[in-house]
Amino acid sequence: MYDIERYLNVRSAFGASFAPDGTLAFRLDATGTPQVWTLEEPGSWPDQRTFYDERITFASWSPERQELAFGMDEGGNERQQLFRLDDDGVVTNLTQTDAKHRWGGWSHDGERIAFASNRRDESVFDVYVQGREETGDDAELIVEGDGWLSLGGWSPDDSRLLVHEAYSSFDHDVHVLDVESGELTHLTDHSEGEIRYSSLSWAPDGEAFYCCTDLDADTLYLARVDAETGDIDVVEEGGDWNLDGIALDDETGRLVYSRNVDGYTELTVGELAGPTTIEEYPAPDIPAGVSGGVAFDDDAERFALTVTADTVNTNVYVVDVETGDAERWTHASTAGIPEASFVESDLAHYDTFDDREIPGYLSLPDDVPEAGAPVVIDIHGGPESQRRPSFSPVKQYLLAHGYAVFEPNVRGSTGYGREYTHLDDVEKRMDSVADIEAAAEWLAARPEIDGDRIVAKGGSYGGFMVLAALTEYPDIWAAGIDVVGIANFVTFLENTGSWRRALREAEYGSLEDDREFLESISPINNVERIQAPLFVLHGANDPRVPVGEAEQIAEEADGQGVPVRKLIFDDEGHGLSKRENRIEAYTEIVEFLDERV
Repeated sequence: MYDIERYLNVRSAFGASFAPDGTLAFRLDATGTPQVWTLEEPGSWPDQRTFYDERITFASWSPERQELAFGMDEGGNERQQLFRLDDDGVVTNLTQTDAKHRWGGWSHDGERIAFASNRRDESVFDVYVQGREETGDDAELIVEGDGWLSLGGWSPDDSRLLVHEAYSSFDHDVHVLDVESGELTHLTDHSEGEIRYSSLSWAPDGEAFYCCTDLDADTLYLARVDAETGDIDVVEEGGDWNLDGIALDDETGRLVYSRNVDGYTELTVGELAGPTTIEEYPAPDIPAGVSGGVAFDDDAERFALTVTADTVNTNVYVVDVETGDAERWTHASTAGIPEASFVESDLAHYDTFDDREIPGYLSLPDDVPEAGAPVVIDIHGGPESQRRPSFSPVKQYLLAHGYAVFEPNVRGSTGYGREYTHLDDVEKRMDSVADIEAAAEWLAARPEIDGDRIVAKGGSYGGFMVLAALTEYPDIWAAGIDVVGIANFVTFLENTGSWRRALREAEYGSLEDDREFLESISPINNVERIQAPLFVLHGANDPRVPVGEAEQIAEEADGQGVPVRKLIFDDEGHGLSKRENRIEAYTEIVEFLDERV
């Protein structure tokens, strides 16, 4: 039987990028935080290329040189800076400001980079272009934004950039930016209300781009958008499931797109045979689970992608485009824990209060006692997110130690179409909490589950769901675990990063128009109803959900006589990224569960 520290030492390799000479860069958390490593060939010993205590947030090779760009923030504050790593190991800080920087990619000639940043005004993002050897204030401000801008890459001739603008998680626009003149051309239509445009990729001729959109549809589909007129042609229908990502090599027209089928990734590999037709190649031979992060090599004969599954820790595979043959290039350690001991989840559905079916993943321990196993209902954040069948060392630890784990995708989750995602908006917020009550009732009725030992656990928005479940349905729970959760929607919106407030108000309701409602559903205002022991964890540098949310709920619950444990990490932000902190946190969580459940 392995302890929690052993499980948290299971490694992950992800986020691959090919160099011009075929060297593969990826991120690996072998040292405790994700750093850049490189490989020359599959299965060989990798070379560590960055050596920081802080996490590396992305790594991208130059298309022309043996140098790569990478991002890093400090203490989880999400104020990402951009760096260049030369082949000789020298690192140059390219941005040198305290602002946030959102990577926008290398130009095809490798001479320039593009990024979006809020360095002019913290509440909005502008677009910048910078020479590869320039630093700090050398960046050229190309266009001033008035909201949440990010970049979709350089056109094939490096004269234009795709600019993505988000008003909320489900309301987007796309513009084309002329880099020399700064002229911004708005391409997308908002006459039908909220529309998503995501995963933008230029066509090889530069006359259009491809993306995933739900214009006039409930689910995302693959579309071609004319880069001058904005005219849209359907390339591949979404149908019942979102087509949620595309990677396209703008020199060869080779592409990979993914479909999210009940949480599982289905990949299609092919090549453009015309503007809206694709010649398909065999599907990649990879484990069934979740995959993404496609990166083509220099001639697009192969691509790298990150693969994970319930029983497969995260690793990088390389796939031959034409044959679908796949080879695992990285071998992130399972910390000596036999892979055969990992438990696979079962896709399940349960009925909720309005007779709607809610999907989720149920995992049961190998040996269930006659009285049933205790169960942890693990609630995802977002809320515009989705729990999918990917590897979780914490889940595998709980299963090995006799706990069942249920991961529901309550209303408001993504992956099931536009209508489903909007079922929890603003005044319907507590309907999603009622879905958690229905999950607990469904579990308690199963013979494998001990209905007296049900735990609610969740992070970020999932932390709010935990606190709301404990206040709305207090008799159900044996314990609650709130990680970086929202306790008070009013103070959360007042104190979250100014660049995020408008996006979050679009989901939760605004301080100006919905304050009374937000106060009514905030767990802090119903704290006297909590009966179950509560564990609250947070990062002091959290820019999304400020640490005051943890401090106020812990203080108020303790004042009501609730058994409360609180753990704050001074060097973390929105979540726990450092392994030593994760070990401390989950060791205490295990102690808490053993004591209370």
